Amino acid sequence: MNSKAEYFEREERASSFSSALSVAAASFPANVPVTLDDCAAEYLLYIQTVRGLSENCVTAYREDLSHLSRVVGGTTKITEVTAADLRMSIAELSRRKYSSASINRFIAAVRGLFAYCRKFKYIQINIAAELKTVKLPKQLPRFMTQSEVDQMCEAPQKKELLWQSRDSAIFEMLYSSGCRVSELASLKLQDFSANFDSAIVTGKGNKDRRVYFSEQAVSALKAYLAERKTKFAPTMPGGAAEVKAVFINQKGTALTAHGIWFIVSRYSGSEGTKRPVSPHAFRHTFATALLTQGADIRMVQEMLGHSSISTTQRYTHVTTERLKEVYAQAFPHSGKED
Repeated sequence: MNSKAEYFEREERASSFSSALSVAAASFPANVPVTLDDCAAEYLLYIQTVRGLSENCVTAYREDLSHLSRVVGGTTKITEVTAADLRMSIAELSRRKYSSASINRFIAAVRGLFAYCRKFKYIQINIAAELKTVKLPKQLPRFMTQSEVDQMCEAPQKKELLWQSRDSAIFEMLYSSGCRVSELASLKLQDFSANFDSAIVTGKGNKDRRVYFSEQAVSALKAYLAERKTKFAPTMPGGAAEVKAVFINQKGTALTAHGIWFIVSRYSGSEGTKRPVSPHAFRHTFATALLTQGADIRMVQEMLGHSSISTTQRYTHVTTERLKEVYAQAFPHSGKED
């Protein structure tokens, strides 16, 4: 929570939302059925307007509840959905080889929906309360070496592409700030400081924080903005100056988080690195580098925008593993062959 003002504003929205539902419910005949799709649409509106969840989170939950609707039937009364229906929906995801993380997100969406329906008395029993999440395999965050980071940042200059300067700026800014892909894609010019060395980003839960950029990132960004303004403005409807987003695509519209994923994948595994990497690898590398250099974990937590310190602590395991590798190389008798 950013402030007391935000807290009271959210509470007021929740109260207004509840009052509106009560009025609406009172206007319906008692025998009017409430369908699964009706409840899902209402719940998605609730988490967006009252709880203030991010657009990405709402979109993901919408996809999850659409899956439930396809399996169970969207016109089914919410009171007629059974625990067996929920288990069948989960089994279908497993059959289609969805990852454990994706299945757990689906379970979270379903739990949230039925908790909401119970809160507003659409159902008498929350059948989703007992759903068990899938155990996730313990995976350490994958990060890049400094050599790989350098190769990725230099790779755009080696390709004859329309947006070399844009791609370089994206890589430099992801690495030096540790911001999420969605946060970078959402940046607007007014979010930056006067000299472009920092910006305010909106993270998960609509929480704002300041991120910082290196001199190389600032130089790359300024080079891109200059090229964007002079070279590409004439080809865009209304001119590039009218596009609020900093990063735009070849159509002159805002570059999405998915678009940034595509850009990173285009360079990784070839000119950039010898193995595929994701945009999130820049964030992992940023955090690992800070902790390796002795940064306080609470400071790293703040810079990454983590709500829980346990999330940040994953990176301490990464640096520990790296130290073990260095030790093994320095002391062959530790058990590792030369």
